[in-house]
Order: sequence, then structure tokens, then C-alpha cells
Amino acid sequence: MKVMTFDFEEKRLSEEITKRGAKRVLIQLPEGLKKEGSRLAAVAEKAGALVMVSADPCYGACDLATLDGKSLGADLIFHYGHSKMIEQEQVPTVYIEVKAKVSVKEAVKKAIPLLKRWKKIGLIITVQHIQTLDEVRKLLLEAGKTVAIGDARRLEHAGQVIGCDYSNAKSVSKEIEAFLFVGGGRFHALGATLATAKPTIVADPFEKRAYSIEKEAQRILRQRWASICEAEKAESFGVLIGLKNGQKRFTEALKIKEKLEKSGRKATLLAVRDITPEVLTQFPDIDAFVNTACPRVSLDEASKFLKPVLTSNETFVLLGETDWEELCRKGLFGN
Repeated sequence: MKVMTFDFEEKRLSEEITKRGAKRVLIQLPEGLKKEGSRLAAVAEKAGALVMVSADPCYGACDLATLDGKSLGADLIFHYGHSKMIEQEQVPTVYIEVKAKVSVKEAVKKAIPLLKRWKKIGLIITVQHIQTLDEVRKLLLEAGKTVAIGDARRLEHAGQVIGCDYSNAKSVSKEIEAFLFVGGGRFHALGATLATAKPTIVADPFEKRAYSIEKEAQRILRQRWASICEAEKAESFGVLIGLKNGQKRFTEALKIKEKLEKSGRKATLLAVRDITPEVLTQFPDIDAFVNTACPRVSLDEASKFLKPVLTSNETFVLLGETDWEELCRKGLFGN
């Protein structure tokens, strides 16, 4: 018998369809969970709805399939794997956070020795493990640590971090010495370090291990400085405007275009849904790009792009409005 690692709340899926009288439903799953799409569609169909599963990439709660749902005539969208981030009224959306059904205790206990240099610890966590927050806090307190859990009231849960929003971490960064991140993989932990300039230890409940991401963070910082230096030679820039619901920063893009042009450079606004190397290579006359959409594209996918793709903050360094060392101390990105 297959043991489920995550809770997909199948009963809630059926109940929401019945309660809302939905006749046409769109299910949206992030990468890694799409394999559950057919099974969840079968569950939803038993509740009496025509069900479609989005096969397009989904990178977070900022990447809602709202326009797709509207064009398909969906009465209801089920967005799996993330908590609510943005308000939209075009198509009713149910967020199912997909809580992990794994113990965090072993990984956290392995992380505690790696935190021995620091007394004041900030606790950050993904939504999949948010239900274990009190348990992890207790383990840290028993180990003699003081614990800070930020709540900047931008996300659904205190202590929660997502790929582009580390406001909860930043809200306590001045009062702590290091962060403990509970969740799978390096992605969010690297984001926390780059956003706060604080060391971060990972406690991975899926792999039941703990480790530091300090060396990787330093490598990314070196790469980012190299990208800025390369972009300084550029005469023409493409300023990318994200078309996804949670990534559209039109005013910021206009501001950067104006600043680039005042510095004697050419700047073209490019509207884009998915920022990929293939998309950007279609503009051979542009020397470098500024990404005002998801900053993680610039930071995590840098090696895949043939030309520099800077974040907004890095562009201000390029223009001499911000000092690189100061930016690194304050945090490379995030609010």
C-alpha cells in the first residue's frame, strides 16, 4: 500500500466542490506534485465536476492560473502546495497547503550541534511543515537557545518563508544571530541568507539530515557581483515586466527604465510570463537584462543565461545608487 508523504485533503476537495456547486474545476499543482494530478482529478470528478489539471509550470502562489481558469470557464480553482498570497476575484480559488506527514524531530536534533556558535536563533519554515513550528521551537529552547519567530503579516503564517518573500525572517533578523530553516532542500534557506545576510542551517525532514548553506550563499554572491561587473559594459538593457499575477511590478520597471536612460543607456520594456534563456535569446541586440518579476530567477538560474540578468537592487548598484557591500549586509533581495 502506498504511503502518502503529504496531505492532499481529498475530502476537502470534494466538499468544496459540492458546497460551492462547482461544475467546472481547474486543479493547479507545483512541479513535483503534478504526478498527483490524475488521482486528484478522479476524486473531484466523483463530486460531480468536470475537472481539468493545469499542465503548465507553477512556481508559487504568485503564479495563479487565474487567466487560464477564466478562459476555460472554471467555476473554481484548487491551488495546491502554497498558502494564499494575493487577492484576486476573477475565479474563486481554494488553497490547499499540502502539509507534510513526516517527523521533523530527527533533522532538528541533528541541526542543533551546527548551531552551537549562536545563542539567538530565528526559526523559519515552509508551509508544508508549519504545523510543527511549536515542536521545533520547544526543541531549540530545550537546547538552551532563545528563539524568535517573525510575523510581518504579509504571509499566512508566522515564521513562514516563500521563495520571494522573507519578510518574516527580516522582521527578526536584527535580534538573532542565525536562522534554523525547517524544510526540504536548499532553495528557501539560500533565499533567507541572501535576504538577511544571516547564516542559515537547514533541517531537512525528508532526508533526515542537517547542514549549512554558507558556502553556497557565498558562491552565489560572487556570481552576482560578476554579473554586475559584466552588465556595466552593456549599452542596451531589456527591462522585464512579469505578467503573472504576483510578479507584475510595472511602476518599478518604468522607474528602472528611466534611470538607465538617464545614465546614457538604451532600455526596452519587455513583457514576459516565463523568464527563460530561450525567451531572452530572441533579443540579440540587447546586452543585459533587469528582472523586475521574480528575483529568484536572476539568483538561482544565472548560469543558464547567456547574458547578465540583474535584480532591481543589483541595477541600483550598477548605477552607483547603492553600495554592493552595504547591499550584501542588508540582504540581497526581499522585503
